[in-house]
Amino acid sequence: MTAIRVVAFGGGHGLGASLRALRHSAHELDLEITAIVTVGDDGGSSGRLRVERDALLPPGDLRQALAALADDHPTHRLTARLMQHRFAAMSMAMPEHAAAGRGPRIERRADRSQDSLAGHAVGNLLLLGLIEMLGDPVAALDHAAEMVGARGRVLPMARHAVGIEADVLAADGSRVTVSGQHSVAVADGRVASLRLVPEDPPACPEAIEAVRAADWLIFGPGSWYTSVLPHLLVPELAAAIVASPARRLVTLNLSPDRETAGLSTADHLAALHWYLPQLRVDTVLADAKWVGEPEPVRVAAQALGADLVLVPVAVADGSPRHDPQSLGAALVPVLGATR
Repeated sequence: MTAIRVVAFGGGHGLGASLRALRHSAHELDLEITAIVTVGDDGGSSGRLRVERDALLPPGDLRQALAALADDHPTHRLTARLMQHRFAAMSMAMPEHAAAGRGPRIERRADRSQDSLAGHAVGNLLLLGLIEMLGDPVAALDHAAEMVGARGRVLPMARHAVGIEADVLAADGSRVTVSGQHSVAVADGRVASLRLVPEDPPACPEAIEAVRAADWLIFGPGSWYTSVLPHLLVPELAAAIVASPARRLVTLNLSPDRETAGLSTADHLAALHWYLPQLRVDTVLADAKWVGEPEPVRVAAQALGADLVLVPVAVADGSPRHDPQSLGAALVPVLGATR
């Protein structure tokens, strides 16, 4: 029996939750997983590397996807933890090994702003180095995937970094243009329109191939405007999504975040249609506890051609986070329906 080829779109923590859930589903289904990751991150470590090193791709979301797909072998898990390790600012105190007489005392700089490693994740620097060495981001990601024994492949949505720009409506009705993924994510007001800079970035050919060959395309959960919708704005990738014979699944967020403040759950689905009118969806997955009144969501799902499936997928502590095991269990009957 052939594997079910699943392509998951997104970035950051939302995509990580989806990939961990798919790994749990793989205990019951034979899945071939591909993550297609947004490349608009310009905050934190990724943003610094884009500015200071002119990084071809912002590595942060790619790193998180690799860590989410890491194999359970202790060596692979340790490598994944290393990739996720973030350097803290240097302490002004004497290092423990020096205090114990096991090494030279290091004089600390008083100006912590000169600590060039502070805030960087090890995996970001590793991916940057691999891309510079190999000259090919896909080859770099495939090598990093081998290092963590990834149970799937990680690909960028475009061959180089993109900018994200939005027109935001403020509370007083004024409209301002906000540039940069981080700025859009934290902007006050409601996002009225979203675009990429440039508007037609070169799609990753391997990502296009994965979409064309997929059995399932999965969108969400994640930051809607900065992690989910950008994939629909890459013209070549959007065309492949529309033309793919795959079934399509949307996993809804459990609660709004700052960038979608004021949007209802149904509005999240309407935004998919707004940015890619030809998109048809087969299944919308949501948590009954968090979805609110289900009927508007059901109507919005039906407008995309989808059935609404309500299942408990949140963590048990009551916080708005997806539980990978619960989400993975919920995905099994949906993805397995193609058998």
